[in-house]
Amino acid sequence: MLEPQSTVLFALLIAMFGALMWRIVVGRRIVLRVLAAGLAFMTAMLFGVLGVNRYYGYYQTWGAMLTDLGGQSVVAAPQLPAITLASATRSGTLDGSRGQLELAQLQGYLVRLTVTGQRSHITRAVYVYLPPQYFQPAYRAYRFPAIELIHGQPGQPQDWISVVGVTGAYDRLLARRQAQPAVLVMPDANGGEGISLQCLNQAGGPQDLTYLAVDVPNRLARMLRVRRPGPAWGVAGYSEGGFCAANMALRYPRRYGYAGVLSGYFIPDPNRLASGRLVSPFGGNTALQEENTPFDELLRLPATAVIPRFWLGAGTADRQDVVNAESFWQELRPYQPDAPLTFTPGSGHSMVTWRAEVPPLLTWMTRGLTRAATARPATARPATAGRPATVLAAAPPAAG
Repeated sequence: MLEPQSTVLFALLIAMFGALMWRIVVGRRIVLRVLAAGLAFMTAMLFGVLGVNRYYGYYQTWGAMLTDLGGQSVVAAPQLPAITLASATRSGTLDGSRGQLELAQLQGYLVRLTVTGQRSHITRAVYVYLPPQYFQPAYRAYRFPAIELIHGQPGQPQDWISVVGVTGAYDRLLARRQAQPAVLVMPDANGGEGISLQCLNQAGGPQDLTYLAVDVPNRLARMLRVRRPGPAWGVAGYSEGGFCAANMALRYPRRYGYAGVLSGYFIPDPNRLASGRLVSPFGGNTALQEENTPFDELLRLPATAVIPRFWLGAGTADRQDVVNAESFWQELRPYQPDAPLTFTPGSGHSMVTWRAEVPPLLTWMTRGLTRAATARPATARPATAGRPATVLAAAPPAAG
């Protein structure tokens, strides 16, 4: 009843603020008036914080808020130290213990890594979720597809876990065999609070696009049993992360096979640097701006271009998000007439929308990524029928 987004809680805070203000006006003792003023200020501040939380739909419960603010993530998987991650561990687990292997086979693993980019020279945290199948004997020789999940701004990578609830939702989909197993990769997209780089290479600054689209996938493909960047890699994001997903997929169509855009936009805004200063990401270079504007990128493509498969979503309560999604979907139609377009009724640009859209997105994307991960290159044959033959490998064991 009195959870962070409760209407009753907001009414109580308003009543409390009014009572305290009345005490300030009619109070005779200076000490009590100062105390009432301090409490009124705290009440107003709490109201503002909870108002922002309600507008964006971040936290539904006090437990989720306190856990996240305390630096811990609410997850449906055990967490391991980053230092033990290796791809050649003989037992199939990350630290060699039998107990953790058995737990991982049931719940998967969530690992926090520190990844340094070989080309960008950026060092940031990356959260990686390994599904239960990663540790099961039937999948020992299987190289998994991967999905790079980009958070919004303000935000941090663990918001995917503690606020959006992606690992819990994915576990349920896998248990019901509604989705296929893949590794989830959640990188820090900005490198600090208050910074907004939009996954772009800042002119004269951080090379964010190179780090996220090149360095992180390359590094994880060497560390984990995942496919190399290509058709079996997907990228998805919400809000600013939605712009990132669209731009990363179009800028690197050979490194991603699928892209999901949740309440995203398709024309870049100015970047906000660590100093708080707003700057053009492109240093005034118009050509570079067009190359990183998904609307323009699609219009410049030849009719025969092959691009990653797109999934688009938005909440119907935010008209601009709906217009953005519909406009981009129309531009996609010559290349992908069947691209999914999902509208979530009654919610807007908020976590409520993104929590609702994650399950259908994962269902759609993991099935496509699995097909790509199990496809073998065409074998050379005499051109009798005029078409190259494609041979599919045996599908991975069924999830669950």
